[in-house]
Amino acid sequence: QVQLVESGGGLVQAGGSLRLSCAASGQTPSNYAMGWFRRAPGKEREVVATISRSGANTDYADSIKGRFTISRDNAKNTVYLQVNSLKPEDTAVYYCTADGSSWPGTDQHRYTYWGQGTQVTVSS
Repeated sequence: QVQLVESGGGLVQAGGSLRLSCAASGQTPSNYAMGWFRRAPGKEREVVATISRSGANTDYADSIKGRFTISRDNAKNTVYLQVNSLKPEDTAVYYCTADGSSWPGTDQHRYTYWGQGTQVTVSS
């Protein structure tokens, strides 16, 4: 089992940047593919970015390509989401997730473990 704790959210002006972190603990976090999803007010939860166990493979939602970067440091059991050029429509609760399968991809239903989320609010 893996426990996930997100941090780094906050209030930022449009065009600003944040770095979200997800600290994983429990059963060898480096054995888990991980990802970031988000839920905006009144909307369904959607994928933001996912990363394989080694970090060699990543995938991104079209809406954030070129602005967000997912990475991981397995020595620190932490996954990061660097978010740049933020827009008001990026306002959402951002969730970290993990799964023990080799590559669950962008389907949220294939992920087993979820954090509590961190709020990102972008003002115009």
